[in-house]
Amino acid sequence: MRADRVFAYGAAAGLLGDQLLGDPRRGHPVAVFGRAAGAVEKVLWRDHRGWGALHTAVCVGGAVALGAAAQSLVRPSRAASVALTAAATWAVVGGTSLAREARTVGRALEAGDVEAARARLPHLCGRDPQALDAAGIARAVVESVAENTSDAVVGALVWGAVGGVPGLLGFRAVNTLDAMVGHRSARYRRYGWASARLDDVAGWPGARLTAGLATVAGGDPAGAVRAWRADAGRHPSPNAGPVEASFAGALGVRLGGTLSYGGRVEHRPVLNREGRPVEVGDIERAVRLSRRVGLLALGVSVAARALLKGRAS
Repeated sequence: MRADRVFAYGAAAGLLGDQLLGDPRRGHPVAVFGRAAGAVEKVLWRDHRGWGALHTAVCVGGAVALGAAAQSLVRPSRAASVALTAAATWAVVGGTSLAREARTVGRALEAGDVEAARARLPHLCGRDPQALDAAGIARAVVESVAENTSDAVVGALVWGAVGGVPGLLGFRAVNTLDAMVGHRSARYRRYGWASARLDDVAGWPGARLTAGLATVAGGDPAGAVRAWRADAGRHPSPNAGPVEASFAGALGVRLGGTLSYGGRVEHRPVLNREGRPVEVGDIERAVRLSRRVGLLALGVSVAARALLKGRAS
């Protein structure tokens, strides 16, 4: 079976598995990788960019090598190749968990239980929940759904189309490592530099595809394009900017503004200033938009994989 068909069948099955089953409660492969990366950090940590780059190379290189070895091992069997791609896709995408956590916070807000929403918010993003009121929590959820649509679904499919199973595992390794050490705390400002920069590079194509698909799948294509063009470049993240701006325009809401991470207050630019403030009901609208974007990304990735295969033939 051709490699593009293996990816098409496997990725579709893996994405369906995520939608039907979600993430496993125990023994998730991403959690296993996180523990392994933590163990490597204990050995290598120095307050130095070079040691951080070595940490990144060991962890990401190990994930890619594991994927390449597994893919090579099952290549003689069509069924095993599809099954491996499906398992890898299911392991690295997280659209169902993203939707579940967003909806859990949304239900708490709808019930007027702001404290329950605050308690649940850390499962979704790193904001300081005690610094947020109900409106701030809703905005944080919508922003997290937008950004993680790229990180947890679309980016993985893009790199799966490019590199098969090694691409799937490599992208998730980069993204997970950035979440672990890529932030600008005192401990990781230098050590996590390489992980953060690699995440910016790896996330670039998926973020642009996510933003483009949000303009197609959302309710206001013109508004999404306008917000993307006007505001994406003002966001401090080169990848979150296009995604959040396009989601804001597609949903007709304002995102961005003042937020707090780990006691550090940031004043971010407002995205889609012409939109209205986020309401609790916009959480469900964002989740549905995320779902549509993920399905469209599967189609685009499968087509791109076939095109790459055709050019290589």
